[in-house]
Amino acid sequence: MAPDKSSADRQTRFVFFAGFGGLLLLLGLLGVSAISSLSQIKVREEKIRQDYVARDRVLQGLRAEIYTSGTHIRDFLLDTDEALAVEHREQFLETQRQIEDGIAAYRILVRAGDEKSFRQFSEELASYMSAIAPVLNWTVAERDARASSFVQNELLPRRMSALSLADRIQKISEGQLDESSQAVSVMLASFRGRLLLLLVLTVTMGVTLAGVAFWRLLRLESEARIRFDEVVSTREELKRLSSELLSAQESERRRISRELHDEVGQVLSAIMLGLGNLRSAVKDGNTGEAFRQLQLVEDMTERNASVVRNISLLLRPTMLDDLGLVPALKWYAREVSRTGPMAVEVDSESFVDDLPEEHRTCVFRIVQEAVRNAARHAGAQQVRIHIHEKDGMLLLSVKDDGRGFDPSQESGLGILGMHERVEHLAGKLEVKSEPGHGTTVTFSLPLPRGHRSAEPPSDGEYQEIRPFRTA
Repeated sequence: MAPDKSSADRQTRFVFFAGFGGLLLLLGLLGVSAISSLSQIKVREEKIRQDYVARDRVLQGLRAEIYTSGTHIRDFLLDTDEALAVEHREQFLETQRQIEDGIAAYRILVRAGDEKSFRQFSEELASYMSAIAPVLNWTVAERDARASSFVQNELLPRRMSALSLADRIQKISEGQLDESSQAVSVMLASFRGRLLLLLVLTVTMGVTLAGVAFWRLLRLESEARIRFDEVVSTREELKRLSSELLSAQESERRRISRELHDEVGQVLSAIMLGLGNLRSAVKDGNTGEAFRQLQLVEDMTERNASVVRNISLLLRPTMLDDLGLVPALKWYAREVSRTGPMAVEVDSESFVDDLPEEHRTCVFRIVQEAVRNAARHAGAQQVRIHIHEKDGMLLLSVKDDGRGFDPSQESGLGILGMHERVEHLAGKLEVKSEPGHGTTVTFSLPLPRGHRSAEPPSDGEYQEIRPFRTA
């Protein structure tokens, strides 16, 4: 039972460690996943924002430079001062270089889906610059003659066309910004889903562990209550046992005192009377009467010695120490069979009788108590004692054919004392009985170290006890 309980405790500890470790792991994964996802979302948003700001800055610069380039050409064509016209021409050329740099910069920032619009925008700007390039070499007379027509028919329409393409690219960029925002929203939704899943798993595992822990606590509380009740019951049993032991001790003392008074005392009184008669016969010279009184005294002395020997043997047979356990049990069986109507048999199959004194005394006292119970309470006619050795254990059974009883309802001092003796030597005792079917007392004791094991029986099986013979 103890190994099973220890194994169950180890399994419970493993389950708790694994469960709480898994819960902590899930919490760690939840935190790491949250931090990682939030970091990715933040990086993605920052990159989208930076890309959009960079494209928008370049595009806004291009729009402004395109518009400024048209203003410079218009001033170049309409200004009558040649020096100012040359200055406007140089400003246009500088703006043209800035437009070319802006185009090159925006080409790096172009995203998928924006290439076609940007190509159209670049071609329109190239056409716009190609249309303006010849104007830069016009003379003053050509500018005066053709400036107004060029501005109205070429410059303004081409500039508006380039600006409209820039607006289209701006709208595309804004659309891409919206798409990127939607992608970030998808990432955020996915993150919320994973977070919710991990949260559900964590809560489920936490609730499960809490339930298991609560169940385990209730079970431990129940076991502790049972153990406490057992301790209280054991204390009460010990108090009752102590009281009954004192009572039994007094009863035993009264019995011994009665035996000594009734048997030994009366015989001693008779011996004293016989000695007085012997003295009177010797004093009167009556030799025949003296010899008769002497023979009576001798007979009474022998009987008194037998009574004292029987009392001492019932208290503790000397042969238990001198000859061993089995001879003592057989002597006890003969004495009980001789002095009463109950027949007792001893079967010592495959047993090496070299037990220590404590084991011999324990076995003898349990057999003595079981046989006494069979005679006093069960009204048995036959009792069979079987002692056997198997697998390092001393096995013994005492079976009677008495009236039997219910062990769960009736348990006296004798049975309690037998349990105490056996458990003191790490053994186990069991009483099996049913009303009308006799009683069997079986117990097992672990053999001490150094005990010589007996050869196993030929059939390899231990028969607890043979059936009673019928008359």
